[in-house]
Amino acid sequence: MNPTAPNHPGCGHVTFLGAGPGDPGLLTLRAVEALATADVLIADAQVLDVVRPHVRPNVAADAQSALRQTEADGASVTAGVPVLRDTANLVMVAARGGKRVVRAVAGDPGLDGDAADEMLACAAESIAFEVVPGVAAAVGVPAYAGVPLRDAQGTDVRFVDARHADERCWGEVGASDGTVVVTATLETVAAAAGELVAAGRKPDTPLAVTVAGTTTRQRTWTATLGTIAQVFKSGKVLPSADGGQPVIAVVGERGAAERRDRLSWFESKPLFGWNVLVPRTKEQAASLSDQLRSYGAVPSEVPTIAVEPPRTPQQMERAVKGLVTGRYEWIAFTSVNAVKAVREKFEEYGLDARAFAGIKVAAVGEQTARSLVEFGVKPDLVPSGEQSAAGLLEDWPPYDPVFDPIDRVFLPRADIATETLVAGLIELGWEVDDVTAYRTVRASPPPAETREAIKGGGFDAVLFTSSSTVRNLVGIAGKPHNVTVIACIGPATAKTAEEHGLRVDVLSPEPSVHKLAEALAEFGAARRAAAIEAGDPVTRPSERRPGSRRRARS
Repeated sequence: MNPTAPNHPGCGHVTFLGAGPGDPGLLTLRAVEALATADVLIADAQVLDVVRPHVRPNVAADAQSALRQTEADGASVTAGVPVLRDTANLVMVAARGGKRVVRAVAGDPGLDGDAADEMLACAAESIAFEVVPGVAAAVGVPAYAGVPLRDAQGTDVRFVDARHADERCWGEVGASDGTVVVTATLETVAAAAGELVAAGRKPDTPLAVTVAGTTTRQRTWTATLGTIAQVFKSGKVLPSADGGQPVIAVVGERGAAERRDRLSWFESKPLFGWNVLVPRTKEQAASLSDQLRSYGAVPSEVPTIAVEPPRTPQQMERAVKGLVTGRYEWIAFTSVNAVKAVREKFEEYGLDARAFAGIKVAAVGEQTARSLVEFGVKPDLVPSGEQSAAGLLEDWPPYDPVFDPIDRVFLPRADIATETLVAGLIELGWEVDDVTAYRTVRASPPPAETREAIKGGGFDAVLFTSSSTVRNLVGIAGKPHNVTVIACIGPATAKTAEEHGLRVDVLSPEPSVHKLAEALAEFGAARRAAAIEAGDPVTRPSERRPGSRRRARS
């Protein structure tokens, strides 16, 4: 029987997909393609957040529908997340209904015994399936920990799952002098080290133990087989509350555990593990958050403003009608919100992107340009340098009556926008219709947990991108704790922060959010280097607050 060719019509298809050990960036291109076409997503809890962003918005509803059909067969739901006693049954029900099912597992499906059973169930009913390999934790985690598994001489490498290893297995790997990669938990890794010593490994054999590998929560301890229990005890490394946090332990003289200080590229990132507060919406902060992640940080977006329609919509309505009737030579978008406001007005009138025909379109930056492209409009002008009103003016052409039949620019903006762009365009000879497309008001307070983290020092840094973000954040959530690193986009924002009693640690060299993030990374790198030079442990700012070490270890 060919498992990729169903024998009867109406049958669905199942993709067994490896989601890797935790870093979303380790998903393969084929995995992303499969997720994008899925009708139903069934994922292990530990990888749900990794794969969910790549499925269509309606997929979750289909998955819940499939779940409801199988609840009678032993499925249950806790806090909205399926907890299944028979995942294979859920896969089969969805596939029998003609759905394209993606079954996502941690690591690689070829190393997952449950996934293998589910594949056999599909084969037994002639349901087509495929396997998309993923990065196995036993290989990916050591790479992120800076512990290569082989040297130039081709070290023998053995893999052991401590949860299923018996005396014979320990005896075989203990008799070898090669590298041993052990999958265990914080509770059992010391016992596994003892098994290896009992099987013949020397107690002084180097050992590297990594928890939460490939994520920004990753932490690695280096010791020996004989000392790992004491290292955990002296460091007060406590068992996790979730029943056993998975770890990867690499054992061996040639496993390069002793070279980790030179090879630990991931944990050495300048903002590794820092919780950074970004006072913007997820949509506004997308590229900034990506940049922070590249430095090892964990960004948390907390909007400080909310967007509402203008109090009097007539001005916006006249401008949109003028756009259609040829009143403007240019339209300039200075934010994603401005694009959204115009798009909503277009939809209200039954218009689409074709209404921009013959009109030049400018975008203040790449994020705004992407929003326009999603609307079906390719901007004619995006700043080649700084992504700001000043940067846009640097590239904006002066009005030329020979080449420009119309001298007017439509500028849909927020009610509190500055006059920089308007004044600059007038100086270049253009007439400007400065139109309030939306109003900005203070956002609702974030959840109580977030407010407590802000005031209690749970965030390592906060990026302030304007004076209003300072005022609004303090207004809706309170003043950040004094251990939190305060980073400001410019002198005016810094002055506002100081007026609110905040100590400014980082000032961007240019009024750019990306330069601001870069400046914070440089601050983090300098702080890390100073700690290493002084022989002190490298810690995050939030770990300096009273009681934080005790909470972090628990």
